[in-house]
Amino acid sequence: MADKELSWRYAEDFAVETPAIQAARRHALELGIDPVSPGVGAQLAVLAAASGTQTILEIGTGTGVSGLWLLSGAPDAVLTSIDREVEHQQLARAAFAEAEVPANRVRLITGRAGEVLPRMNDGAYDLVLVDGDPADLLDHVEHALRIVRRGGLVLVAHALWRGRVADPAQRDDTVADFRALLRTIAESTAVTAALSTPGDGLLQLVKTAE
Repeated sequence: MADKELSWRYAEDFAVETPAIQAARRHALELGIDPVSPGVGAQLAVLAAASGTQTILEIGTGTGVSGLWLLSGAPDAVLTSIDREVEHQQLARAAFAEAEVPANRVRLITGRAGEVLPRMNDGAYDLVLVDGDPADLLDHVEHALRIVRRGGLVLVAHALWRGRVADPAQRDDTVADFRALLRTIAESTAVTAALSTPGDGLLQLVKTAE
């Protein structure tokens, strides 16, 4: 176990964050937001780059940490990001400006994802990142799989929920929802899936069927 912990820390330290992402992370922590770890952020960038992503939907803007990582991997993509907190999005907008992301490449929607997502078109995005309120996890993933195009990516942050999902003794509602999601995905023939362990987990889905 000690060897695994050492490798995990080494992988996290391997990911180098830009000054804009570092500043966004500081703001997130000051506000009590749990942003994706540097290791997960680097994975987001690699996946966005490898998939040739042009259109990104993010559920949960935060202060811009994950959005900046995604755009670092997909420099020509357009990011649409949903969050109900105006203050968070104001900080995210400043972070995008600091990173010199053109304003026309970022669209921030203030509102509850549960109210915004039903209005979005089927198959409209290349990549969807789910990182919103864990209480709405299952609903958000269902919408994400509808909204992403066939062959596109749905990425679910915090999929191991602070190490609690793998611990049989943990049975709170959030852990139960993540376990239910993982069971459903494991049985699905509509996606190709992988669960990786950087940070507190990243569930990676490729939509293979409508």
